[in-house]
Parts: sequence; structure tokens; C-alpha cells
Amino acid sequence: MEWEDYSFIIRGKTRREIFLSLQKPKTPSQISRELKISTTHVSRALKEFSDKNLVKCLTPKEKSGRVYKLTGSGEKILDTLKNSGN
Repeated sequence: MEWEDYSFIIRGKTRREIFLSLQKPKTPSQISRELKISTTHVSRALKEFSDKNLVKCLTPKEKSGRVYKLTGSGEKILDTLKNSGN
């Protein structure tokens, strides 16, 4: 696990909430509704996570309704987050 990526996630409350919501594959709209966060903020966080190889898009050819899930690296960070109580 990259501790810099862990630090990046826990430094932002919204990023942390979005990351924790990805325990199952979801669309940005699902995350937005679930957390009551704008879709713009969710999409920005997913892009940042994707750039860090923490999430991947399962439906990249779709224009809307793209489904995202954690990568192996993302799952390791999720486990650490859940075990640390953050």
C-alpha cells in the first residue's frame, strides 16, 4: 500500500466518504445520491482516484452511468481505513 495515497484520501472528508462508499461498484450518480454530494465533486474525486490507480472504470465506453470499483491497491487502503476507524 502507498501511504501517500492513504494520506491523500484521509486529508479530505469528501474524498474519504466517496472512497468508503466504493465498497461495492457504483456509478457517480449513485454515490452522489447516497452521500448527498454533488455529482461534480464525486466525478472529480473518482478522476483523482483513477489517476492514482485506486479505482477503475468498468464501463469506460459509456457516456453516462459509468460504473467504478476499487482496484487491488484501493481495496488495501479501504481495509486500512476500516480498521483504523477513519
